[in-house]
Amino acid sequence: MGGMDTSYDGTLREISTDKGVLRYHEAGDGPPLLLLHGSGPGVTGWRNFRGNLAFFAQHFRCLILEFPGFGVSDDFGGHPMLDAQAAVPAFVDALELDRVHVIGNSMGGGVGINFAINHRERIGKLVSIGGIGTNIYSPGPSEGIRLLQEFTEDPTRQRLVDWLNSMVYDPAIVTEDLIEERWALATDPDTLASARRMYGKAAFAAMTKMMRNADFPLPWAIMHKVKAPTLLTWGRDDRVSPLDMSLIPMRTIPNAELHVFPNCGHWVMIEAKQAFEAVVMNFLQRD
Repeated sequence: MGGMDTSYDGTLREISTDKGVLRYHEAGDGPPLLLLHGSGPGVTGWRNFRGNLAFFAQHFRCLILEFPGFGVSDDFGGHPMLDAQAAVPAFVDALELDRVHVIGNSMGGGVGINFAINHRERIGKLVSIGGIGTNIYSPGPSEGIRLLQEFTEDPTRQRLVDWLNSMVYDPAIVTEDLIEERWALATDPDTLASARRMYGKAAFAAMTKMMRNADFPLPWAIMHKVKAPTLLTWGRDDRVSPLDMSLIPMRTIPNAELHVFPNCGHWVMIEAKQAFEAVVMNFLQRD
């Protein structure tokens, strides 16, 4: 382990696909483990998973993919969720990987489930971190999503701080450094334009209306098609994806288990870092 480079610059790579350049971070040897980030102001794959990379890279070839439209990879120009779904098989093809384990945070968990359903032979095990399923008892959109919409509509520093605080159980995690780092990327014009395609109030209202009138089953209604062994991880105190969202995936994904971390918000891999890493490593290595 001693000599492994898990620095930002030392792990950054890029690869070309038909739609544009995808950037990613790579470290470690072993079975490929694809880490998929969530959405929100100033998010990147690196920022979601940099704290976990050194741990997982001891046993896996870790690949932190940067989704299109979040300011690191090229923007594919569509709805960020759909572009992310398209980017994963393109990325796995470009690297000529037969099969990957997937850890998906929030939106990345939804992308991971989509990959598991549509590319069944190419997924090993699937780990999600909050964000999937649908609200059962709690109102939607949740507090965190509402704050995210407010920021996207009118990006002020205070609105960013309010949203960041909704992501965590312990406000001490929201440091000045974190705020500054997120603010710089979140207010980049191209990144903000992409965010508005997903979280602007008009876009969100249009998506909600489409889902109400859909003639096809919604994502939470087809989770029974996930055949991969699945570990659902959740923060008990998640104000972005409330815990009751876990009930449908936990019940309907045939081989799913659910682990809930106490005193923990939406960023389980950051806020419950050591417990999360131990639980996930046990799951990935179990026969």
